[in-house]
This record gives sequence, structure tokens and C-alpha cells, in this order.
Amino acid sequence: MVHYRPFLDAPWRLAMSLRALDPADWIEIDERFAADLALRRALLDGRRDEVCAALPESLAGQAELLALLLDHLPARFPDRYRRDDGAIANLVTGERFAPGTWSETPLELAGRLVQEDLCLLQRGAAGYRLVAAVLCFPAHWRLSDKLGRPLVAIHEPVPGFGERLAPTVDRFFANLSAARPVWRANWSLVDTDERFLPPEHREASRAISAARAGEEIWLRVERQTFRRLPRSGDVLFGIHTYVERLATAIDDARAALALAARIGEMPDAMARYKGIAPIREPLLAWLAQRARQGPSAGG
Repeated sequence: MVHYRPFLDAPWRLAMSLRALDPADWIEIDERFAADLALRRALLDGRRDEVCAALPESLAGQAELLALLLDHLPARFPDRYRRDDGAIANLVTGERFAPGTWSETPLELAGRLVQEDLCLLQRGAAGYRLVAAVLCFPAHWRLSDKLGRPLVAIHEPVPGFGERLAPTVDRFFANLSAARPVWRANWSLVDTDERFLPPEHREASRAISAARAGEEIWLRVERQTFRRLPRSGDVLFGIHTYVERLATAIDDARAALALAARIGEMPDAMARYKGIAPIREPLLAWLAQRARQGPSAGG
């Protein structure tokens, strides 16, 4: 069940590392489809104010996004979605939605249809800013802290972002074409397979031994997509979250050596930001042992 291992690609550096995205592959579905949608439904029903928010000026972009999804999903995944009588049905979960009843919150309906978190970014005087989102699977950030803020302010906690990456990000958003969406992968290591990780989870980190690191650490990868909405001009930032136990994700010596190298290349400030610093020593010890074992070795 190994999906993405971006640490295999190149030495660690603070970069966007974008790739062209075939529009047909905009949305991904994996083996957790039903489980992820059930979790998203529970969060949107029970904790909506934490995971869904929008500014009034985002409504046109929200509606445009939902319309794109309503066309895309049944065409790309006919075994999962069907349009009939003006509604869209999820053939796996048995849910049926009438989009017309979601005219005031179209982004929420979009967030109930797919595994991706969906964030809308809109051009403003200070650059692109977050104007709406369904964020059910955050990686140590809170939607209410970021809504309405420009990208530079949103990424202020990221070491080196303002000095090294902000100009690149500004140019990227200015030049992003509706006809040419892109994607990237971002990875981190966490001590839980929970998808909903608000900032306070960092305080819950526990001691991890080298012997158990493969079982008690998870590789969390975000497949991030960027596409400009042609009518509104807003940019959709999609996040599909994959979480795999380290012993499963690191399934050969090459992966173990590559991950150890990336951790060694990472500056201390970034390791602290990503939560790797407290577990670095037992993690590296486990990776060294894993690299010595054969391809069939476990955690």
C-alpha cells in the first residue's frame, strides 16, 4: 500500500518541486475512500466551525469548483458517482446530494464528495490569500488561524519560507494557467495515523524507541494539487492525505537510506518544525537497521 515516497526523488531542499498534472488525474481515490468520507462527514456534522469556513467574496469560486467536480467525478469514476434528476449519488456510501440546496455553501458539498481537502486562494493587494476551505485533515494548523491571510503570513512558521521560497511562490501563482494544473508531494513523520491533526497535537508526542520506531511512526504524505478556476480566476489548492505506518512505507533498503539521508540534510530548524527533532535518533537507528535487512523485513 505504498503510495508516494517523495524523499526518494532528490536531496532535501526548501522548494516547490512542481510537476505537470493531467486534468483527468485531478482527484484521486484510494482504498480509504469510504473511511475517509465517513470521517469527513463526522467532522463536518459535529465540528463544522473547525473544518469549514469561507469569506463572502469566495462564493463565486466555490460554486465554480463544485460545478467542475459535478462534471468530473461521474465521468472519471462512474463506479463511484452518478448524476441523475439533478442530484449526485455516491454509489459507495449511498449518499445522494441535491446541489441546488447547497447554493450558500457549495464548498462544503464539494468537501463531502471527495477525500481531498479543498482550499480556495484569491488574488488580493498583498498577494494570494485563503478565502475559503474545507480542511478536515489538517497537518498541525487551524483553519480559523489562516482564513483571510496572505500566503506569506500563512507560511510564516515555516523556517526560511519568507526569505527563500516566497518570491518563487508569488511568481508561480501569478503564472499558473487554468489549462495547466500542477501537483507536488509534501511529507512529514508523525506519531499517529489520525487524519485530523490540529496544532495542539504536537504536545501529545510520546517517547519512541529505536526498536519500535517502525511501528510507532507514520509517514504522512500530502499530494497537493493546484489549478486555476477559469471563470473566477481563483486558485484551488487540493490536499489528498496519505498516512502509512513507517514499517510499511519503508519497504526496502533504498527507501530506508533515502529517508535517513533526507533527515540528515534537513536543517535543525526545519526538523523541529516538522516534529522530527524529538524522534530523530531512534528514527535514524531504526532506518539503519532497516537498510541492513532484506526486502521482506518488517518493522
